[in-house]
Amino acid sequence: MPASNATSRFSDRVENYVRYRPGYPREVIEELKTECGLRPSHVVADIASGTGIFTRMLLENAGSVFGVEPNADMRAAGERLLATFPKFTSVAGTAEGTTLAGHSVDFVTVAQAAHWFDRERARREFVRILKPGGWLVLLWNERVTDSTKFLRDYEQLLLTYGTDYQDIRHEHTTSAINEFFDPAPFQERVFEMRQEFDYAGVEGRLLSSSYAPGPEHPQYAPMLNELKRIFENCAVGGRAAFEYKTRVYFGRLRQQ
Repeated sequence: MPASNATSRFSDRVENYVRYRPGYPREVIEELKTECGLRPSHVVADIASGTGIFTRMLLENAGSVFGVEPNADMRAAGERLLATFPKFTSVAGTAEGTTLAGHSVDFVTVAQAAHWFDRERARREFVRILKPGGWLVLLWNERVTDSTKFLRDYEQLLLTYGTDYQDIRHEHTTSAINEFFDPAPFQERVFEMRQEFDYAGVEGRLLSSSYAPGPEHPQYAPMLNELKRIFENCAVGGRAAFEYKTRVYFGRLRQQ
């Protein structure tokens, strides 16, 4: 996918992204503290930081955090939502060109975005900005698709109406993990998480996704009609739940 497309595709979804995207389990940070020694003195580059969902967790547990985000609308939202953190620095940059100084950070983190990168160029940039022995942390919330009727029907809705959903599903993207870490070893951890929503929340969660047709698309109204039908058939007590497996990959980078 062209980098310009990957950068711009969330511009019209910022508010839904802020309100309805899932966060990350607390266990992720605890694992980084235990396994990688994350502490308040560390400097972190959070790449493709977006609206700051994971950045906030880092700021609450590390030292200075650079939020590197190429999309101006997402970056502005992050700046607004993280304005109370004096050790947050917003950076207009990309994974392949962060603008950060060489060997200046202890951690590079990427939440929900590494599959958009030019992997060879991004890896080279990560090696450049990391201090010797620094850590790379990649994580994704992988939505469970088949554990309940609601989730099975929701998955079918995405397959039917999503503009390029099949091309960017995470089973196609997490296979590239080795490309970021080779020749260094890495570890994987998996944590469970869930969100519960009323109908407005379910709709907002759908519309926060880059592959969901927007209001100008001819499939937009049919998609929402189908979503309402699914919700009415599956909701319990006026609510429906999304379930996730949060996959975390971490290791020290080496020159190839």
